Amino acid sequence: MPLMRSLFIAMSTNRLMRRFGESSHMGRKMSSRFVAGVEIEDALLVAERLNALGMSVTLDSLGESVTNEAEAQRAAKTYHRLLEQISLRKLNANISVKLSQMGMEFSPELAERIVGGLTEHCQATGNFLRIDMEGSALTQQTIDLVRRMHARPGYAGHIGVVIQAYLFRSEQDIAQLIEDGIRVRLCKGAYQEPPTVAFPRKADVDTNYILLAGRLLSSPIYHGIATHDEAMIRAVKDYAQNNGIQTDRFEFQMLYGVRRDLQRKLVQEGYRMRIYLPFGQEWYPYFMRRLAERPANALFVMRNLFRR
Repeated sequence: MPLMRSLFIAMSTNRLMRRFGESSHMGRKMSSRFVAGVEIEDALLVAERLNALGMSVTLDSLGESVTNEAEAQRAAKTYHRLLEQISLRKLNANISVKLSQMGMEFSPELAERIVGGLTEHCQATGNFLRIDMEGSALTQQTIDLVRRMHARPGYAGHIGVVIQAYLFRSEQDIAQLIEDGIRVRLCKGAYQEPPTVAFPRKADVDTNYILLAGRLLSSPIYHGIATHDEAMIRAVKDYAQNNGIQTDRFEFQMLYGVRRDLQRKLVQEGYRMRIYLPFGQEWYPYFMRRLAERPANALFVMRNLFRR
């Protein structure tokens, strides 16, 4: 793994740096490129602006690895408020949650109850809940929970999951999810994983990503292809065109603040674009993982930090 990527991933778990970053003016200013503010209203206003540009949105209230039920319930309450506001304001937006934020690491039963309540709310409002994928220690639990929830009466089509192309197991997981009719967001992966479970070389991750994207595009289910890599985007566009797959059968997904030029270009070309829009006080781990994915982002952030 390249040195800079390893460094940023290690920094993402440093508690001292996190406390400093999340409490300092400089830290909040650095994060503003990739995080849409700290309050719900901040994120909703950005979502409205993105909708006006022809882009849909996935709203993510940042936070992970809560340690008690009260924290998990507070996180859930935020998401219920988001669903209410999305419906009220008629936004083209859905929500994305992490199971560790819902208490999965200390109470899988609590996490399942919370996710059940959110999925029910999505079903009632015609919305959609995406369960984010975290480190490989939670992969099986995440997929199992999504499959159980999707199988409940009335919940099919209102919950989906993320699959990471750098894991060896992902091809088999995608086959199962397609068989179940579950929507997938495909990404490369942003956690540090051992070579026993993940491809260590970028070239191998890219090859697997293209393979898995083809599997998803060939299915009758509406999936999200999440990447900022222009080579991956070209491969997906070529596969779709060569196989007669219309642009309304899938969507590209990108992160807020990353490759805005490419986001606009794809919309102009007639492709669907969804922006992953995070917000909240607990932005530090997310921010560091974004720098790890593309260390060039760090130079961009520093240049803009000292601009008048």
